[in-house]
Order: sequence, then structure tokens, then C-alpha cells
Amino acid sequence: MDMEKKTASKGFVSSPPRSHLENSLALALSRRRQASTLRNLTLPSSNAIDFSSNDFLSLSSSSALRDLYLRELTARPDFPLGSGGSRLLDGNSKYAEALERDIAAFHGAEDGLLCNSGFDANAGLFSVLAQPGDIVVYDSYIHASVHDGMRGSRAGANFAFVHNSITDLRSVLERCIESDEKFRSGHRNIFIAVEAIYSMDGDVAPLKGIVEAVTELLPNGNGHIIVDEAHSTGVLGPQGRGLVSALGLEDRITIRLHTFGKAMACNGAIILCNPLIKHYLVNYARPLIYTTFLSFPALAAIRAAYTFFSTDNTTALAAHLFGLITLLHERLFVLTSSLPQHQRHLLQVLEECPPSPIFSVLSSDPRGLAKFCQEKNFVVRPIVPPTVPLGSERIRVCLHAGNTKEEVEALVARITTWVEGKTRLTSSKL
Repeated sequence: MDMEKKTASKGFVSSPPRSHLENSLALALSRRRQASTLRNLTLPSSNAIDFSSNDFLSLSSSSALRDLYLRELTARPDFPLGSGGSRLLDGNSKYAEALERDIAAFHGAEDGLLCNSGFDANAGLFSVLAQPGDIVVYDSYIHASVHDGMRGSRAGANFAFVHNSITDLRSVLERCIESDEKFRSGHRNIFIAVEAIYSMDGDVAPLKGIVEAVTELLPNGNGHIIVDEAHSTGVLGPQGRGLVSALGLEDRITIRLHTFGKAMACNGAIILCNPLIKHYLVNYARPLIYTTFLSFPALAAIRAAYTFFSTDNTTALAAHLFGLITLLHERLFVLTSSLPQHQRHLLQVLEECPPSPIFSVLSSDPRGLAKFCQEKNFVVRPIVPPTVPLGSERIRVCLHAGNTKEEVEALVARITTWVEGKTRLTSSKL
């Protein structure tokens, strides 16, 4: 009796043999498992303390924002549940167009184009904006969605500059300008792509210096800065308008991207630009053309969030949030400074307090530290290669307006316990 019959006789049904495709997929997953980089979906526990999500202002649980949202829905009791198609077909509405105008006005922009997500917005924008012979120069830490867009672009070349280095940006721009007279004369464009706040380190782009460098080196107006404000929306600037507005640079930035899925507690994104760029994207940006548009309930949530922001409800939330940022940095810096030099690989933070709610806590054992914190319901995440470069492994800690000082102190106490346990273990082996 063969094995299949034996198995069947015991009441089990053997699995059919895997196809070549399934074997290939299983092998790829096995490699990730062996490298400890396998990803899995998880569910938070009901009593978890959130130090992980991008809900920086804790608006996803705000009763005031929920009331505004429900009011927006009940004001239009016959609203359609779905948009019905892409915006170029049946998905557009007066409501969406009015929302775009109002959001653009809030951020001090000429016009805006709503998109289903920040990823869609970047992928669509960077795949079609650059014309043949143009160049895209981007910060080396730029988001994956920009890379996806650039891969499909008609740009002549894409060049990275060292993260947040104006010196290296200038060097890259100078090489581009020297390579072609058309850049010097203003007949070809260079697009400079940066983020306002970078998602892994929480550091802020030196935007004033970037603007000055681009203006000086490309005086004919063919240097176009694109700022992704995904993590700065709601956190920086007056009433959460973002970094560009905080610095008063609205007229110096060609395009801004604001997303709604982080501090604004809803979904979608908007590209802020002039009407000509908007019209061009409507005609050429494939994610917009071929994707069913946001539904009315999604648009109503965005409207409610902007109503909440424009009535100055976020000022106190942001003030509390930045107080927690200072507190966490002070506590962690004291802890890391107390470690002897040979043990500082266990835990490192920057000497300067981060200007955003995102903390990068470097550690040689981020998985161990994250697991230790999670055992006491502190939700922090280990970030390892390939998400970050080798040697920069860390846990990513995100603070929220809904966190308390006591929760921050308790998190630091838990991290301290882990460090002390590690140092004792190291000492016992010496």
C-alpha cells in the first residue's frame, strides 16, 4: 500500500503535490523565515498601549471628530455608498471638487487633486511628470512609492543625494547642470523629491536650505521641488498645515503631497499643485485614470477632518504631543548615556531631540527589545534590513496625543529593565 492510501485509511486526505509556482513561492518565504525577515499580519490586543501607529493626534478614537463625520453624513442622507467609477468616468462629483478647492485653500495652494492613497499619488506623479531628458534628484531615504513611480518614468535619469545633505544635493545638481546646456538655459527640468518628515528616523528635511540651493543653481525656474508631507500633515505648521506652511514656502514649492491616513485618521491623499499640473495628471496619471475613486463616506471623513483642523482643535493635542516627545527623549538619552561605551550597541538615540513624534531607537537586538516591550502590552515594532540599511536596526517608537506621561515613563522603565538584563548577561560571560 502506498503512502497516499495509508494516509487515506487513517482518515486523512493527503494534499495534492505543489505546483512549480507554489514551490517557488514557498522557497521565497522560507528564505525570509531563515533570514528572520518574514512578515505576518497581526492583531493588537485589546489592552495594548499604542507606540507604533501613525495616528499621531489619536484622532481615530476622537469623539469630536466622529461627531463631525456623522454630521457630514446625516446632512446628505441620500448619499451614494460607492463612487461608481474612476473620476474620468462616473466617479467625480461636485462634493469632491469643492473638497479639493477647500483643502488647497487651507494649505495655501492654487489647486489640488484628490487621490485614493499617498502611494497611488506618488506612483502616478513620478511616473508621468518628468519629460524625456528631465532628471529626478531624490533624497536617498525617499519613500518606496516614489521609487515605483520613477521606475516607470520617462526621465532621462534619476539620481539620489545623501539623506538631508544640502552639500551633496548641490554636488548632484551641479553635475546634472554641467551635463547638458539645456539645464543651464532652463529648457530641461530637474525635479527634487524630498519628504517633510522621514518615516523611519523622524527627522525633518532642511527645506529652507534645499530651496536656497535649487534657486541659486537653477535660476531659470526649471528646478521643481516636490515635498511629501505624509508624516508632517497635522503635526507641523499652523493648524497642522505641514512643513511648507510652517516655513512660509508655499510659493517656492512646485508640488506638495498631503496624505490623510496618519494624523488625520482617514484615507486618501491630495496632490497640491497649480491647475495646469492638475489637468496634466488627470490626463496621464494611470492610478487616477484606472482606479475607482474614493466613495462619498471616505470624502466625508476627509471633510470632517479638515473641519476639525480648521477650527483649531488640534493645537492643544499637538502641544501635548510635543511635550511627550521631549519627555521620551530626555529619559532615553539619560539611559543611553549611562551605558559604558562597549554596551551602547544595545541602545542608542540621537543627542538632539527629534522634531517629530517618530523615534528611532537603535539597537543591536531590535527584535528582542520589541518582544520584551510587547510582553507588557507596549506596542513597538522592530525595523530591520531591508527596510533600513544594515547596521541601523532599531525599534520605531511613535508617540501620540492620546498617550500619557505615565505611559511614556512606563515604556522607558520597561526598556531600562531590558537593557539592565542584557548588561548583566554580558557581564556574567566576561
